[in-house]
Amino acid sequence: MEELAELTRTAQADVVAVLTQGRDQADARLYVGKGKVEEINRLAEELEADLIVFNDELTPMQIRNLEQVIECKVIDRTQLILDIFAQRARSREGKWQVELAQLQYRLPRLTGKGAELSRLGAGIGTRGPGETKLESDRRHIRRRISEIEAHLAEVKRHRQLYRDRRKKNEVFQVAIVGYTNAGKSTILNRLTDAGILEEDKLFATLDPTSRRVRLPGGEEIIVTDTVGFIQNLPHQLVAAFRSTLEEAAEADLILQVIDASHPDYQIHMEVVDEVLAELGAGAIPRLTVFNKMDAVEERPIATISGSVLYISAHREDDIERLLAAVEAHIESGYSRYLLRLPTARSDLYALVHRNLHVLRENVDEDGMYYELEAKGKHIEQLSSELAEFII
Repeated sequence: MEELAELTRTAQADVVAVLTQGRDQADARLYVGKGKVEEINRLAEELEADLIVFNDELTPMQIRNLEQVIECKVIDRTQLILDIFAQRARSREGKWQVELAQLQYRLPRLTGKGAELSRLGAGIGTRGPGETKLESDRRHIRRRISEIEAHLAEVKRHRQLYRDRRKKNEVFQVAIVGYTNAGKSTILNRLTDAGILEEDKLFATLDPTSRRVRLPGGEEIIVTDTVGFIQNLPHQLVAAFRSTLEEAAEADLILQVIDASHPDYQIHMEVVDEVLAELGAGAIPRLTVFNKMDAVEERPIATISGSVLYISAHREDDIERLLAAVEAHIESGYSRYLLRLPTARSDLYALVHRNLHVLRENVDEDGMYYELEAKGKHIEQLSSELAEFII
């Protein structure tokens, strides 16, 4: 309920009262009991409230029945999150994704009010059996959904081409994931001067941003900031933002950012784990980053597999430690080789420097000695072109 209140404030509404009810299961007609609905209505009149938000996804019938009793607008958690996403979307792709999610949510709930959506059209060409306004609106929504899906499919195709190109060039890819407002955008800004919006609000940024980052050793990697996760993220949004979230599934390393100062950080970690598993990214190597350590007195306690780092994104030395940790992970995937190239094969010197990571080199009258690191296709290149010179 505290998170629902924060979502409501993020949507630029004031919270004037919070009510809860303990029940074994939700009421099929009203979600809460009849007496609770009457209490809500009285309180809304007394406080002059104009919006009631329920912390669950309501059925169309429940919304209709509630609005017949409560004399103000009723929305559910999903509608609230969709409204926040609509406010925050900036890119064309982001706006398409939000509109698609909104239309998919509205379509089964387009039931109309009385005769408003059941009238036949008037004028030439509309006489006869005709079509109700409800049917016309449903047809319009389905057509718009098809148009948006076609646009997003093209965007997804382009995004996949970029991913394939990066993989072909063996550019190491890092995805920053985490619960909303964990500090992901702040970290990317500190790493790259990306200039992304930073706010102490839920879902401050929606559009994914990728930037090149140079590690202390000189290697360049791609770091991508992804949309934040939240408990009970509407399935319409997961589906709509799948192409964006797939940036995490395609990454070589995932930075899971956790707000160390939040009392429910362990629940946040579980939510992120669930979404990553749903995206097929559960097995990708992960570096867990507890952020906002400047706001806590002691380290959080959590059972975590893999590497863990405790930082504050506002401390320069912590950002340097983060870069060093990413570089150490990359280097752990390399294999080391000793190579001796005779003077007669000086044509291979450029090949070595162009395609392999040279740690040390030494020259004498017999030729050139190299200590190398290699991985992936470069190991294949060692095997095919340089195998006879490996010591």
